[in-house]
Amino acid sequence: MLIINSTKALQKWRLEQDNKTIGFVPTMGYLHDGHMSLIKTAKLQTDLVVVSIFVNPLQFGANEDLDNYPQNLENDISICKSHGVDLIFTPNANEIYSNGYPPKTTVHVELLGDHLCGAKRTGHFDGVCTVVTKLFNLVRPNMAFFGQKDIQQLRIIETIVKELNMPIDIIPCKTQRTHDGLALSSRNSYLSVAEERSALIVPNVLNHLVSLIKKGETDINTLITDGISLIRKTPNAKADYLEIVDYDTLQPVHTINGKIIIATAIFIGSTRLIDNIIWGD
Repeated sequence: MLIINSTKALQKWRLEQDNKTIGFVPTMGYLHDGHMSLIKTAKLQTDLVVVSIFVNPLQFGANEDLDNYPQNLENDISICKSHGVDLIFTPNANEIYSNGYPPKTTVHVELLGDHLCGAKRTGHFDGVCTVVTKLFNLVRPNMAFFGQKDIQQLRIIETIVKELNMPIDIIPCKTQRTHDGLALSSRNSYLSVAEERSALIVPNVLNHLVSLIKKGETDINTLITDGISLIRKTPNAKADYLEIVDYDTLQPVHTINGKIIIATAIFIGSTRLIDNIIWGD
């Protein structure tokens, strides 16, 4: 397994792999079973797997957790090696933004970032779009693998690839969960024991809304009001948002019809956790 931290070395390596299919798993490190699932899927579908580990400052806003974001590079390397990763790309910010920070060129996708996390984290998706575009240009993967837990990110990246004519297949991968349903996330490490119990409201409120829809409830206001009430009854929990949006446009819907995303962000103490359920055809 190779470990590369310079863009020039990565580009040189990539030029030597023209006859190989490349699978790419971009991460911010602190790898868990969710990342391992992405790596396993990539291993099955491609010849070589590249994992990037880079905590991207451009996607963090003021007063967010950039300085405290969990990191354990030694463990990440061990995980990648044990799962057959072929190359780890571990640049620092000066390497990625070698022409100056913040960069003069950024990537912005209209409409899809207006709601959900985009409404709460100004500039977040511009930071995501910019770094993912840069990483795609460096790695030039045939396939890139993303978890559905970050559904808004996934939909935005799919749009970038389609509209910018990038020859990359984006492979959505099912959200990985604990035995009691909590979506795996690096930020789960922030939670205390009591907060871990409270965090179950995140998947539970989504499943609750699905159960109401299955019973015939189609009024969005009724669904959201019921869900918010459930969150408010949970110790240590505060809703950041609970929304139901169209799968294609990520715009709020007025009734349950077609393929939708039920999505939430909830603060458990000071830790913000996100999750979603895709519903319909």
